[in-house]
Amino acid sequence: MLLWFVVAYWVISVAIGLWASLRVKNTSDFAVAGRQLPFYMVTATVFATWFGSETVLGIPATFLKENLHGVVADPFGSSLCLILVGIFFAAPLYRMKLLTIGDFYKRRYGRGVEVLTTIAIVLSYLGWVGAQISALGLVFNIVSLGSISVVTGMWIGSATILVYTFFGGMWAVAITDFIQMIIIVLGMLWIGGEVAGQAGGVGTVVQHAVDHGKFDFWPKATFPEIAAFVAAWCTMMFGSMPQQDVFQRVQSAKTEKIAVWGSILGGSLYFIFAFVPMFLAYSATLIDPKIVEANLAEGGDPQMILPTLVLNHAPMIAQILFFGALLSAIKSCASATLLAPSVTFTENILREMFPMNDKQLLRAMRMVTLVFTVLVTLYAINSDASIFKMVENAYQVTLVSAFIPLACGVYWKRATNQGALFAIFAGTTLWLALTFSATMTPAEIHKLPSGLDWLIMLIQPLQVFTPQGAGLMASALGMIIGSLLPQMFKHDPDAHHRLRHGHHAHDSRRKAVGGH
Repeated sequence: MLLWFVVAYWVISVAIGLWASLRVKNTSDFAVAGRQLPFYMVTATVFATWFGSETVLGIPATFLKENLHGVVADPFGSSLCLILVGIFFAAPLYRMKLLTIGDFYKRRYGRGVEVLTTIAIVLSYLGWVGAQISALGLVFNIVSLGSISVVTGMWIGSATILVYTFFGGMWAVAITDFIQMIIIVLGMLWIGGEVAGQAGGVGTVVQHAVDHGKFDFWPKATFPEIAAFVAAWCTMMFGSMPQQDVFQRVQSAKTEKIAVWGSILGGSLYFIFAFVPMFLAYSATLIDPKIVEANLAEGGDPQMILPTLVLNHAPMIAQILFFGALLSAIKSCASATLLAPSVTFTENILREMFPMNDKQLLRAMRMVTLVFTVLVTLYAINSDASIFKMVENAYQVTLVSAFIPLACGVYWKRATNQGALFAIFAGTTLWLALTFSATMTPAEIHKLPSGLDWLIMLIQPLQVFTPQGAGLMASALGMIIGSLLPQMFKHDPDAHHRLRHGHHAHDSRRKAVGGH
């Protein structure tokens, strides 16, 4: 019965997505829903996009192993990302009327920065989308009692999500997100009530968690612990900002006010409801401790604790609601994260290489979505990282390369294209060097070519900041130095003013000082 429910729900959701595709007439409809989304839909799509497999499976598993301290990146960092975007970036970005986040980098810094940041953004989505595809395979395997393998489930899930994303674009994503948000909220609250009743009540579960130190949040008072804690927080909080999916939700709003408050409310709702799966998973320690012990032991899979608890101890209606909510979370996140990099790559890479009209561009966006789906499914199949780690690691790329150029591009008028290039090069190079050298022994480092071994040994002390933390600091330093030094590259000094205030304001300013 559970499997047939999943099949029926899957067919209905795909049908809704295909119905939404009737609204897609051009690239603006496909990429940003024609900038017509109302407040409730923007809020829903912000919430549902971020409430994915890592929220239901990855975060609870990490919480059980590492306490609240272990989930500082998500939901603490990720929800703050959405709230800060609403406060500081939604309004200025919305006024720019851009199609992609890559367009911002192009107008502010030029073609070179646009290409480099777009590549970084697209690569970062491999981990995030891969986590959703992995979770789909896991769910299909569970509800079919093993008759559908995990790999087969991945292909089934990615293929069906591709269908409505391919045709419906952002309209399909937004409408299905709204429906899936309702299912997520109702399903999680219902199953929460069922599980709480079996565990002796919410107060009993919370008190048990407090007694066992599960709410330990702050790091130990040592520099390495504090640096790692801050770096993990910043990875999701800042690394998620220069992302097309966040940008799309801002640009899809009907008004600037909706863009701002939809992001803030969506992020706040995400933070609140992210604790429900953690509560459910921890309840297993009271209801069936053997499930927790078996999956936390070596060779076990902590991500299976919550699904196993529901299958073994919840009535059928609760199972249906739980897996309906889980599938809704995964589908909403996966569809959005398939669309975002595909639109960005097409608009900011392919369009410059092969000039296209609007109809050709729309066709190209759909074909890139197809190719990206196949590639990310293959990546997910061959990755052995946990869902939580796949998501967390994804944002290190954009943290060290794209965040500083975004923040300075909006708020520092002296930021230049040379500064942005310095920031990208310094942040990415140091991050890569520290990431790879962290896995090497001193003997392996000494075997490197002459000069390179000395350089690796020189930067090794920076490991105390973590690779992504050091990369972020290097990116900020690169932006400051590159912008203040004499400019070696052509720079438009009025780019910041035009982006913040529009072309009309720029023209009037030039006329006021005698320009033409």
